[in-house]
Amino acid sequence: MAHPSFQLKKAKNDKYYFTLTAKNGQVIAQSEMYNSKSAAENGIASVKTNAPAADIDDQSDAA
Repeated sequence: MAHPSFQLKKAKNDKYYFTLTAKNGQVIAQSEMYNSKSAAENGIASVKTNAPAADIDDQSDAA
């Protein structure tokens, strides 16, 4: 499998989710659980569309 990639999976509870892997194959993000496969596919499409424009909210100094 080529990386980076999205991997669409089905959990034991019959819900769907996806992971995003980095170039080295390591999982760098995991989605919420979706009730349908099409909803999970829409989640992937949303990340592909919106992530390049995402701002960074640095909360590392918030105590």
